[in-house]
Amino acid sequence: MDSTTEQGQPLLARQPIFDHQQRVIAYELVGSDEGHLGAMLEVDPEAESSSELLLHAYTSISDQGEIKRVPAFIRVSQKMILDGSMPALPSKQVVIFIRLTQPDNMELLRAMHAMVKDGYRFALYDFTYTPACDTALKLAKIVHIDVSNLDAAAIAEQARQLAPFKSTLLAGNIHSFQTLEDCIESGYKLFQGSFLSKPKVVKGRKVSANQIALMQLIQELQKPSTTPERLEDMIIRDPILTYKLLRIVNSAAYSLVREVESVAEAVVLLGMEQVRKWATLIAISANKDKPEELTRILLTRGHMCEMIAQSQNLPNPSGFFMVGMMSGLHAMLDLDQPTLLEQLPLGEDIKDALSNGGGNMGQVLKQVMAYESGDWDLLPSNFNISLYEAAYRHSLKWTKESMQAMYE
Repeated sequence: MDSTTEQGQPLLARQPIFDHQQRVIAYELVGSDEGHLGAMLEVDPEAESSSELLLHAYTSISDQGEIKRVPAFIRVSQKMILDGSMPALPSKQVVIFIRLTQPDNMELLRAMHAMVKDGYRFALYDFTYTPACDTALKLAKIVHIDVSNLDAAAIAEQARQLAPFKSTLLAGNIHSFQTLEDCIESGYKLFQGSFLSKPKVVKGRKVSANQIALMQLIQELQKPSTTPERLEDMIIRDPILTYKLLRIVNSAAYSLVREVESVAEAVVLLGMEQVRKWATLIAISANKDKPEELTRILLTRGHMCEMIAQSQNLPNPSGFFMVGMMSGLHAMLDLDQPTLLEQLPLGEDIKDALSNGGGNMGQVLKQVMAYESGDWDLLPSNFNISLYEAAYRHSLKWTKESMQAMYE
């Protein structure tokens, strides 16, 4: 698929980079072609005014309720460095990711040195050490090592070879907790990969009563016939949920002239749709042992699925939100997905979408997950780039605002 043909729009997504405590310290912006950075950062003037605003949209997050910016790692071709065609970017907000095919190319090294003097930071990706890289390692302080096919000994050997340069090592393509632990033990400081989506299953683990109650509430919220009184009866069984819901409705986000004192009143004021979303947010953010980024991913995915369903006039868009959110909830609870689906009260269409990729829900979920991970080749040829790009960016913004409100 040519991902830039439709209305000239490129594809752009973000992938988190973590520290050893699994806090997000940066995002890599993943485009359809590293050689077209200018196109990646070219935006609709009616939607955004500059690359600065676009970077803000992709790198501004709520972290424990505080809005903060993190740097963007952007892949740039050697050619763009050599011919000076890279767009002017805010140097403090970006890290230039470059792959050295000619590590001893003095012309390239001089161009990199000039950019370093201008305040830019470089990171080398898909890196394997040779002595020819010594000069480049003095310019680039971050080195990305693809560890997907390395065992513990090879991971440690890469770290040993790079130790004299005092480089910050970024382990990429981590697919398991064991590999993550091997990298931490070998001295790597930054981490990236799909390990967050793979739960560490505990045999015999069951979903707790409180978690089941939350899922039952979310299920009830999908019923057209439910009432505020019915929802209040379910919510007040969980004191934490009751407290958080009342705190949210009384927060600055709603600017009410008086405080709401009953759950039924909160349901009426917020509306069923808002209560469903807040209950979902509270449910998936309850596990404090998991990194906050996983909550961000699932909320963004759920909201994006819902927006796609609404734009395509598909029935039950709230069910699409549920499918997106539920697609990674097993990782929050350290369960395998079949066990989770067996224990929670979900509709058959949602279960079919999650377990088999069935129906419209399953199809939209697969395309949304391919988009967010930058797997452009998995998207169909009739893929609506404009719709997905707009839905993704709007969902990032919605998630940031929702998670901020949780801590107000």
